[in-house]
Order: sequence, then structure tokens, then C-alpha cells
Amino acid sequence: MNSFRRQSLPLLLVLALAGCQGSGKVKVGAVLPLSGDAAVYGQAIRRGIELAQERTARTAEAPFEIEVLWRDTKSDPELAKRLLEATYDEGAIVAIGGATSAEALAMVPVADRAGRVLLSPSASQPQLSGVSSNFYRVFPSDASEGTMMANFARQTLELSKVVVLAKEEPYAKGAQDVFRERFIELGGQVVEVLLFPPHTADLSGLVERVKTLNPDGVYIAAYASEIVGLVKSLRQHDYRGVLLTTSSFSSADALQEAGRAAEGVYFTQTAFAPSDKNPEVEAFVKAYTEKYRFEPDLYAAHGYDAYRVLLAAMRESGKSAMNFWKGMRGVRDFPGVTGTFQFDEKGDVKKFPRVFTIREGHIYDLEKEEEARREEIRKKMRQLEEELLLLRSGGGS
Repeated sequence: MNSFRRQSLPLLLVLALAGCQGSGKVKVGAVLPLSGDAAVYGQAIRRGIELAQERTARTAEAPFEIEVLWRDTKSDPELAKRLLEATYDEGAIVAIGGATSAEALAMVPVADRAGRVLLSPSASQPQLSGVSSNFYRVFPSDASEGTMMANFARQTLELSKVVVLAKEEPYAKGAQDVFRERFIELGGQVVEVLLFPPHTADLSGLVERVKTLNPDGVYIAAYASEIVGLVKSLRQHDYRGVLLTTSSFSSADALQEAGRAAEGVYFTQTAFAPSDKNPEVEAFVKAYTEKYRFEPDLYAAHGYDAYRVLLAAMRESGKSAMNFWKGMRGVRDFPGVTGTFQFDEKGDVKKFPRVFTIREGHIYDLEKEEEARREEIRKKMRQLEEELLLLRSGGGS
């Protein structure tokens, strides 16, 4: 009996793979936190994927008919690992997953064992760079986010002393390490790093410590629910310093929950804004708003791009699960709504974050504002030059 099973399994595997290569739908896994602490990201990513599937179905962009296998990790990395394995076993030739860095770190070994690609829509821990030849992500590393915010805090805002509030988990550690090291390198002082464990219900002790230390600013590295809680608590306790945080704060649900407390908070994210006049972005925002009755956030946009990047790779690799990485490597200058995509040798994308802030409930891109201000100055200078030329011309007649 055991001998028969040993001889039959390879044949069954060949037949199963042959079935995947034949006609019919191509299966793509979507293993995401649709409930639990990280659901604010997983649900937005899901909406983006669903819209992308709807808009590309039966078009030249989709080389095959796609069936998405939706799985809810419940924000549990161990469950994410098991669900990814089951999804590959069900015939998914590739999977979108690892929405958080903790889930991505747990899922990568499963992708390696299966020899299949895992594409993360939003994991950003620096240690994920080059972790596996099967792992790719459409979201930039925290190395760029942390560096950008430290530069902004020290050079633009001219903050001297900051306190770091960080959740004890992989994503927050990556973000706060990069920020702290760069801020110190620029001559700033990190007065204290205050760590708190997951599921901390009472944050008042952290806020009281911040008030005692009285820094110029506070950098918060955590996920949306903790950031919102800390921002609200700091505001309620009349902390008057500058609040800085990460792209985790930019989810639509987090900003709505924070309400007035979000005013003036600075955060980093890639250059996606619903108000962008890029035709690709305008078409996405219009379709998303019509479908869901509210504007997309950063995570919905990355879910949308992740699905379309997989289609682009599929056009290169076909239905082959084992050769899908070649299709990913073949993605060149792909025009997404969150930027142009091309993967480096570590599976990362070269996308550079900007600093944003909240004013009267709206997100503002500070770099674009500065560009607009400079353009206005240039315009006025040109007008003055033209007026001087007219005066000179009139004086000489």
C-alpha cells in the first residue's frame, strides 16, 4: 500500500499541474486579514482587487479568466501560513498576501516550499527585502518611509527632541529603527523609545510619559487602531508637540475614526492621492467611488495595482506556476495608480514616499504644495519681468 502511494503521488501531482495548465479559469489566491486588528487594511485591499478584477475581465489586460480564492487570515500570521498552503494546494498559481509584515514573514517559507510566488500589497518591513526569490511587494520598504520622515522632522520642521512610541511587532520595529537612526544621524535627540505590546488596551501611561518628557515631537510606529488611539489620547491630554507617523494612518477608516484629532498629523505614504490629475488615477478613483460610494485610500489603490501587476506577469509567464517569477521579473515600467512598477533583484519596487498632512479632514501632499508654491513664485517673477520689459519699451518710444 505504502509503495503504491509513493509511486502514485508524483503522477497525481503531474496530473494536477496539467489540469492547472489546461483550459478553464486560472486560480489566484487572496489571503488577507479581512477581520481582526488588520482588517482596516485587508478590507480596503480586497475592494481594490475586486474592482481591478471587474475592470479587467474580458479585456486584453487579462490574458485568462481568473478565479480569486478569498481567504481570511483573521489578522493571525499562523493562520495566514496555513491558509496560503491550502490555497496553493487548491491550485492557485500565485497569491496576493502578506498584508502585514508579520503575516508576510510567516507566509514566505510556505511560498518557498511550494515554489510559487507570493505578492504582498502592503508589507513594508525592511528585512523583507531579498528574503526570498518567490516574494515580491508593490509597497515600498519602511527604510524609505522612516528616512523620509526623519529628514522632514529634523530638516523641515527643525525638531530637536522626539519620543518614539512603537508597538512590539516586526512592522513597527522596522519603521522606528530607521526613523530613530536617521534622526540621530542628523543631529536630533531621541529622548526615549516607549514600546508597548500588541492589544494594549490602556495607553494612558504612555501618554503621561510623553507629557513628562515634553519632546518637540512624537513619532508613532504602529498599526491604524493604535495610532488612532494614541493620537486621540495625546490630543485629549493637551500635548502640543508635533505628531508624526507612518502610512498605516492613511487608511480611510483610520482617518474617519480619528476625526478632528487627525488635524495637523504628519505621515508618509507613496504619492497616491484621489485628487491626482493623472488619467490612470482619475479613472480608478471614479470607478471606485461609483462602486463603493466613497474614495479609495492608499491600501485599496495598492490592492488594485497588485492584481493588475499579476495580470502583467501572467502575460509574460502564461499559466505556469513554477515559472511565474519570470513573469514578475518581466514587469517593466508598468503604469499603476500608485506609481510605475518594476521589481529589483530583491523583489522590491522603487517607489519613494512623500510627507502628507491632514487639514480640515482632507489629505494634503506637502511636496506638491511646495511645488505649486514655487511655480506661483516663478509665475510672478515672469509677470514682473514682462512688466519691466513693457516699461522699458514704453520709455524708449
